[in-house]
Amino acid sequence: MTRGGLVESVHAVAACAAGAADGDVRLAVGDVDVPLFLRSSAKPFIAAAIVAGGAADRFGFDQRELAIITASHNGEPEHVECVRGILRKIGRTEADLLCGAHAPYEPAAAELLKRGEVPTAIHNNCSGKHSGILALCAMLGADHATYLEASNPAQQRILAFCARMTGDDPQTWPIGVDGCGIPVFATSLRRAARAFARLATLDGIADDDARALERVRAAMQAEPFYVAGTGRFDTALMEATQGAVVAKGGAEGFQGAASLPLGAGLVVKVVDGSRRASCPATMALLERLGALDATASAALASFARTPVRNVAGRLVGEIEVLPVAGGDTNTRGQASLVESPRGSTAR
Repeated sequence: MTRGGLVESVHAVAACAAGAADGDVRLAVGDVDVPLFLRSSAKPFIAAAIVAGGAADRFGFDQRELAIITASHNGEPEHVECVRGILRKIGRTEADLLCGAHAPYEPAAAELLKRGEVPTAIHNNCSGKHSGILALCAMLGADHATYLEASNPAQQRILAFCARMTGDDPQTWPIGVDGCGIPVFATSLRRAARAFARLATLDGIADDDARALERVRAAMQAEPFYVAGTGRFDTALMEATQGAVVAKGGAEGFQGAASLPLGAGLVVKVVDGSRRASCPATMALLERLGALDATASAALASFARTPVRNVAGRLVGEIEVLPVAGGDTNTRGQASLVESPRGSTAR
């Protein structure tokens, strides 16, 4: 991050790009084998587990509803109404959401304040996922009151599905608690990249899993606004590439992306957890991999070099990707991340 022409802060980034086959690593930055929590980047696979469990068919979820289940949404009115639609279909209410309340993101926060309303759990960016898990509980006859517990049959289905995508053992991998309360698993960047490659290709997985994943992918492609919202990177990336890249970010500087034309998955982790560094890093890596054409790159330019403004809105700096020793520069003259041996970290 620069300010006044000087570098003020530097964020280290680790990343991996891979195909669906074991060992097909196409790019590695930093240590790609240390376990990391995917956080909300796991939501496409959580949604696919809900589809595979039969809940989407039983309750007649449309593509917007499937997309909101994958979402870290802004809490805009369309998002909130979509989640309410799911709750109505499954016979639950907002009181059944155990994700906790937080203020929606802009521009929805300002609108909520203007109306004099107080945020509730339905404004939580994870409320779509929670409504989907409640639907899976209903499908399985599981106790909806304990849906946050890893022992709940719905969570067991979800963790098993995610493990099939990454190739992990769900009985032994590290499990924590996500910000919204559900179990969150840790896997390596290498395995996470393979999971996103499977989202891109549907290869290397069972037919039933592939059909569920394809249905979720199609929903994200068709309804990118419901995956994030106004001004958000995931929505903008899917819109700019017309669904050729399917993306899902997560907390603590995690970002996942699936490039359908390349048949590859890319995952990025900002080591210090800063979200502000993840978009420029992801953009640089997608461009390096050839996942973005000139039109898409131009449409996403504000995410590649993020402006830094002060409280009054004045432009005072920017966030951009820096070269490292021995680094390369892409054809547009911007520094890009470079491959590093295991144990080192590119900046």
